[in-house]
Amino acid sequence: MESIFQLCGLRMDMTTCLKSLLLFIQQYRDSRTTQTAAQLQKQLEEVSGLRCDQLLSSGQVLPSECVSGLVELAGNPNTSPALTSSIISLLTQLACDDDSREMLHSSYNLTSTLASVIHCHSATPGEPLVLQVLQKLTYNTRVFQSTNYIHELITFLMTNIQSHNDDIIMPCLGLMANLCRDNHSVQSHIKSLDNVKSFYRTLINFLAHNSLTVVVFTLSILASLTLNEKVGEKLFDAKNIHQTFQLVFNIIVNGDGTLTRKYSVDLLVDLLKNPKIADYLTRYQHFSACVSQVLGLLQSKDPDSAAKVLELLLAMCSVSGLRSLLCEVVFRPAGPKLRAAGRRQGTGLDGGRKAESGLALVQWLSSPVEGAESCSLQALQLLNELLEEALGAESVSECVLSFVEMLLPVLLGLLKSLDPAQGDAHLRKHCQRITYVTTLTRPLLCAEDSTRSLVSRQVSARLCLCQVESLLTCCHSNNPLTCLPPGSDNDLSQVCAEALLRTLELMSKLRQQVKDMETSFYRMLQDQRIVTPLSLALTSHHREQVQTGLSLLFEATPLPDFPSLVLGESIAANNAYRQREAELSVKRVAVQEVPPPRMNSSVLDSTSASSRSVHSLVEKIQNGLELQEQTKDSHVSEIIDVYEQKLSAFAARKLGCLLKEAERRREDLQGELGSQVLEVERSKADMEELLQHNARLQQDSEEHQALKGAYNSLLSRFNEGERLLKELQSAHISLTKQSDALRKNHEELQLQHDKMVSLLEEREEEIRSLHSDLQQKNSDITGLRCELRAEEEKGKEKDQEKRDLEETVDVLRKELNKTEQARKDASIKASSLELQKSQMETKLKQKEDELNKHSAMIAMIHSLSSGKLKNDLLPVSHSVSLAEGRWVKGLRTSHQHSAMKLQRTAVGIVFLLTLLSSGEMWCKRQLVQLLYRSEPLRRAAAMMH
Repeated sequence: MESIFQLCGLRMDMTTCLKSLLLFIQQYRDSRTTQTAAQLQKQLEEVSGLRCDQLLSSGQVLPSECVSGLVELAGNPNTSPALTSSIISLLTQLACDDDSREMLHSSYNLTSTLASVIHCHSATPGEPLVLQVLQKLTYNTRVFQSTNYIHELITFLMTNIQSHNDDIIMPCLGLMANLCRDNHSVQSHIKSLDNVKSFYRTLINFLAHNSLTVVVFTLSILASLTLNEKVGEKLFDAKNIHQTFQLVFNIIVNGDGTLTRKYSVDLLVDLLKNPKIADYLTRYQHFSACVSQVLGLLQSKDPDSAAKVLELLLAMCSVSGLRSLLCEVVFRPAGPKLRAAGRRQGTGLDGGRKAESGLALVQWLSSPVEGAESCSLQALQLLNELLEEALGAESVSECVLSFVEMLLPVLLGLLKSLDPAQGDAHLRKHCQRITYVTTLTRPLLCAEDSTRSLVSRQVSARLCLCQVESLLTCCHSNNPLTCLPPGSDNDLSQVCAEALLRTLELMSKLRQQVKDMETSFYRMLQDQRIVTPLSLALTSHHREQVQTGLSLLFEATPLPDFPSLVLGESIAANNAYRQREAELSVKRVAVQEVPPPRMNSSVLDSTSASSRSVHSLVEKIQNGLELQEQTKDSHVSEIIDVYEQKLSAFAARKLGCLLKEAERRREDLQGELGSQVLEVERSKADMEELLQHNARLQQDSEEHQALKGAYNSLLSRFNEGERLLKELQSAHISLTKQSDALRKNHEELQLQHDKMVSLLEEREEEIRSLHSDLQQKNSDITGLRCELRAEEEKGKEKDQEKRDLEETVDVLRKELNKTEQARKDASIKASSLELQKSQMETKLKQKEDELNKHSAMIAMIHSLSSGKLKNDLLPVSHSVSLAEGRWVKGLRTSHQHSAMKLQRTAVGIVFLLTLLSSGEMWCKRQLVQLLYRSEPLRRAAAMMH
């Protein structure tokens, strides 16, 4: 109770301070004296000493009025610099969360106000503070080029970045990085400036700065401005990009603080949007080690750092080449405590040792750290991406299955019972968590049987039924303040409906595996309350929600008690509401474009109804103030006067807009009336033309009937042609398949043909070698024949014969070497030819005997003819026998030499006959032709036969 009283006292103190602050703002606005400035300064210091967390996002009117007044005073150049600095300090304290920063930027236009402050007071000592506030406001926020003083702010930043003032360079670089990121209009404006090249050179020089924060800011600006230009291609080319990756990862892991880590992550996320740089990162050899170090940051208790790390990992998941590498790092087999940690839900997940990468992710799913809700949702989304990749592979590793087994109890622990009393913010976060958890179970149910069995063992029908019941209760809450329009993406009812439908989808997939799940699923589908979330899903702008709603509708339509009629009425009502909201939004825009006129007191007196509503509102405020404060405050009447002035001015503006709209409408109606009178006169003349045109239409109708008959016949022909076309298409498909089969056969035959061609080339090479051998043999036989003829010629030709014989001897000596080599090659086949050789030797001996006889006869004839010729022949025969003595043993006469030549010829013929008996058919034909083409071989063959 004491803490409750303290909290109520703190709220009352804040309310009182804000009322006083609003009063002092009004007084200073009316009279800018030293006294009012001092009072406002003191009140600002008093409010700054209180806790202002989420004051703007509370939606109260009083803080909004105070902030509007402070922003107006800060943007006024007549406000003193000291007071402006105090106002900016208080606004900095108010901008403590993302929602408050967004409201200050968009609703109160604080960015343009601070830009004007910099433009007007650029030489004041409080300038770095203004830059820091601007940097905080513009982080992850787009600033349009049409914003007031934005060009002056960019010029100021570029000038100071190129200066040598280290105190102001860092905030200027950070603010410039925010303005340039994902903002093409600001980027185009900077590129169009004359000093952009010198600005680029200054930024490139900053890359060697000793501050990592300055380096990160500089890289972010260069990436935004030059990534798709020549300067960027040189900075982030294949030679430098690996060094850039290493630098950025080192800054993320070992940075100067959370701010530097945020900008480093944003830089790497922006670089990953470039396909070329993303491909470079997939081939970065230290990627796994760097990601492991980045995942180590999740072990800290800082939700801001964890959120940026998870944002980086989600950006990496968008690159297909990096997703598998992330799976290898995250699902790397942990130590033996991995499964034990999954079974122990009460002892934590770290187990007294350094957590693994996957466990570090699981820690943030249910982390008790304040502000870790967004990290939990990001971790769920990241695990969904990674498990889809890992479970979608051909084979799922054991470490992934063990991780899933450890993850499931933690996921089901997130589906704890809902407490609606904790407020709409808690309800929204719970519904988002349910949506992400049920989405994460999709890849588990679509994978192999082992993961499906794990899910079916862990999920119970009672758990899903409790979730559906609590969500249905939230969707049908009677509190109108908790719901926004159904068309809004942030509508609480829309979020609850999405979580409800995802839970029903999970029940639909598990209804065959889990006990009592099917009964609970169909019972929920027949509940009357299911109409509202189902109609919201079917009329949603999101494709996934519509598909989920249709799948559930397909399951629910056959059920007997499904309220299909009520569902149709609900869908029609949603569509009508959306259409009405669209029309009203157009009218609101039209009214806002009309400036409020200045009204006098007579107009205000004529609006009695509006005055009564204003006075009733003032009375309510007075009653509320009396209930909140038991003691009278001296400033209450003044505050009420302020509110009366505000509300009167609002009523005056509203009435002025209505009168303006009525006057414009009256003028439009008068113009329409005049145009209608003219239209009546024209219609009389048109009637006669219409009668004539009617007659022509009768003729056209008859022609139309004829054409309709022709059209029907053509339509039947068209249908017939379409049927034939389908038949031809089917025939074409079959022929295409046959063509593909024939093409494949042709390719195989082509390969076989290529092999046969190579084999034939080898055979032809062998034939050419054999042919050359035969030609050499033929030349030998020709030489022998010349020798026989030379013996019959006269003595005057002996000298020429001697030279021929010497040349023949040289040729035969070379041939002998070749024949010796051939003999060695043919030694393998010699065993099969031994029998033929013996037979041939017998015949050769017979031939030698005959030759001896002939030689004796020739010698006798020679001896009878003349002794001189014999004396001449003997030296010649002796020289020939000496020349042939190296390869003919025991032969000393020319006749014996001729016999040996004949023996060699016979051996060659035997060799040729052997080739004829063992060779291919085409080889036989070639050898036979070669045999009969040579006269000596033909004679020798005839002699052997």
